[in-house]
Amino acid sequence: MEASNQTDASYFLLLGLSEDPDMQPLLFGLLLSMYLVTVLGNLLIILASISDPRLHTPMYFFLSNLSFTEICFTSTTIPKMLVNIQMHSKAISYIGCLTQAYFFVLFVGLDNILLSVMAYDRFVAICHPLHYMVIMNPRLCVQLLILCWLVIFWVALVHILLMAQLTFCVGTEIPHFFCELAQVLQVACSDAEINNIFLYVVTALVGMIPFGGILYSYSQIVSSLMRMSSRRGRSKAFSTCGSHLSVVSLFYGTGLGVYLSSAATDISENSAIASVMYTVVTPMLNPFIYSLRNKDVKGALGRLFSRAISY
Repeated sequence: MEASNQTDASYFLLLGLSEDPDMQPLLFGLLLSMYLVTVLGNLLIILASISDPRLHTPMYFFLSNLSFTEICFTSTTIPKMLVNIQMHSKAISYIGCLTQAYFFVLFVGLDNILLSVMAYDRFVAICHPLHYMVIMNPRLCVQLLILCWLVIFWVALVHILLMAQLTFCVGTEIPHFFCELAQVLQVACSDAEINNIFLYVVTALVGMIPFGGILYSYSQIVSSLMRMSSRRGRSKAFSTCGSHLSVVSLFYGTGLGVYLSSAATDISENSAIASVMYTVVTPMLNPFIYSLRNKDVKGALGRLFSRAISY
């Protein structure tokens, strides 16, 4: 194939999870079910947080924004894959690929930073309970959310602007089910060294700084809990962190697993299947983790269902 500039490479081919025709109906049904559960579950968390005055706290403000991010995160990749399976097509337009890569970077970055902000919220609540409402006031919560969006907006934009400078071959095949940035850079027909350097630097900064913040917050939380004289109070305080810790473990565990599996094997199909864990499974499980492990959320969902039934 002859190399051409980015405007001539009008489409890419997404190879998907499997090229076996017999697997396509099963994949379609499974992914559609998981996507609908993800959207419905996270939407219920948002509705419960908005409708119940008892959940009008910083913790649930950030949780509802995390749920919104999860919906957008899965909506960036899964609907296009479902359309391609249904239409028996692998094509995605050049502009569509850039757009998908942009929003994927945006929402995975937001997920990462929001988890760090939520860890800080738990740190203030447990280590400085008397000053919690003063420190975590509505103005600060909104400012933290805006800061999250601004940082990731510009990071994602620079990624895509750099990627737009690359040249691609017509009909380039991407061994994935969506336009993951690293995979797109690997199939570029021109030198992507600057893109890769920026990707590594940003991944280190945007990935490690929030993760470091989470580790620091929980180190202080554990230290504070160990100083508590009441065992019951210690257990109650730590229980408020259980859901968040589970989501953090799931997010970083699946993400790390994907990149370790990618580094350990050259089989792109295995990497794509592993990516399903953090692009589909993790956002789907988060609402269950928060609703099953959190009495406030369970109570709010129960009242929400009761009002819906009464109408």
